[in-house]
Amino acid sequence: MDKEIDMRGKQCPIPVIQTKKALESEKDGRIITIVDNDVAKENISKLAKSMNLRAEIKESKGDFYIEIYKEGDIQISEGLEFPSKGVNREDLTILITKDTLGEGNRELGEVLMKGYIYTLTEATKTPRRLLFLNSGIKLTVEGSLVIDHLRKLEEKGVEIISCGACLDYYKVKNQLLVGGVGNMYDIVEKSNAAKKTITL
Repeated sequence: MDKEIDMRGKQCPIPVIQTKKALESEKDGRIITIVDNDVAKENISKLAKSMNLRAEIKESKGDFYIEIYKEGDIQISEGLEFPSKGVNREDLTILITKDTLGEGNRELGEVLMKGYIYTLTEATKTPRRLLFLNSGIKLTVEGSLVIDHLRKLEEKGVEIISCGACLDYYKVKNQLLVGGVGNMYDIVEKSNAAKKTITL
């Protein structure tokens, strides 16, 4: 049975995640994912290869049609872990210190941060907590592009804390939409208590 997924206009990792979900939900058949950029095309091709599935790519009017053929259960090769089923928390704290990801172009940084937070919602292992500092607190207040993703993480049991002093500094404390307010003592204690802390 054929299933078509139109991911034109979507940035990675969304096309990859949606393709993987479709592959997991279908026992046999052909999954056709349509994308309009090289990055998504390459990432979906790598996904198919990691699952030991045959993939063919066709181009038409600037769009790429990635046809993946599936028969039976997926066998994932070693070296790739891109889970989307089930939820487990690991003792990981992620300290988010700005509202963009990486250095350089702000628009790109916003896209990358949105993709990162979205991908966290799809992971098998979610972090125990997300701590937001400095301009990172802008992700937890009105106008944030990732509020829905953060709410989904909170529903999965991820603790979300925004720095109270930072909320006050940016004058957005009354605009907080997800998680709770913490002080620096809370943030230091929770970071130190975690087995692993990542700072973005």
